[in-house]
Amino acid sequence: MTDTSKHHLPKGTSADADYDLLVTPESAGWRYSGLRILTLKPGQAHTLSTRDSEFLVLPLTGSCTVTTDSKAFQLTGRTGVFASATDFAYLPRESQALISSAAGGTFALPSARTERSSLSARYGPKENVPVELRGAGACSRQVNNYCLPGTFEAEQLLVCEVLTPGGNWSSYPPHKHDEARPGVESELEEIYYFEVAGDGNGFGYQRVYGTPERPIDVLAEVRSGDTVLIPHGWHGPSIAAPGYDLYYLNVMAGPGQDRAWLICDDPAHGWVRGTWESQDVDDRLPFEGLTQ
Repeated sequence: MTDTSKHHLPKGTSADADYDLLVTPESAGWRYSGLRILTLKPGQAHTLSTRDSEFLVLPLTGSCTVTTDSKAFQLTGRTGVFASATDFAYLPRESQALISSAAGGTFALPSARTERSSLSARYGPKENVPVELRGAGACSRQVNNYCLPGTFEAEQLLVCEVLTPGGNWSSYPPHKHDEARPGVESELEEIYYFEVAGDGNGFGYQRVYGTPERPIDVLAEVRSGDTVLIPHGWHGPSIAAPGYDLYYLNVMAGPGQDRAWLICDDPAHGWVRGTWESQDVDDRLPFEGLTQ
């Protein structure tokens, strides 16, 4: 049995009073992926120095202004993660930004350590975020593809969010991306950050398991604000308890210079994909009423 304590971070886990959550490559025990969750009270502001990493500023609730290099990006944001996708801002490495919010809100700051700095700060409109309905039946879920190859340019950062109706399974069949195999699988460290709809009593479960060569064994109950780290191994399912819709933000980064997102299904369960052709997508999707 592998020690799983560092792979499941309860709400409030942080090494910095400025953040609700702070995951750095050092705290995670890996090299690239990071995530901060920042809550601002009305009228409050926060200065972010990106240093050796690129970042997104992604509203979870509320709106904000991101000011950097004499540019000001007005992020309209959203009322909550189940309400709609959101606009966002990109910040390159070695930059400094002021994040301010007149009405207050909570903002995800996913990051990736990178040696490249070929891109400038820029705005990501909500209207340009591809919204995908994935799976079918009890495996139906919605994916908002913010910052993936082909959707938004970055150096090494990959970011999307997944919304799963209560009672459904997502991140299924279990898959992995921990080996560099050109055209088959890419090496990516991954962070899952969770929110659960409802009255605060909602929950879900996240499974991560490894191979004999690289063991890991996580079966974690997750609630709003919880985080699961995936350094390697098969991950899935992410299970939404009946009656409680489940949201998670995925942050990925790795050493590959081609910024690929290639996954490999667990051969024991990959056959499940073939059953979706005869099933309908859950009619509770999409959450925001339209897809692109």
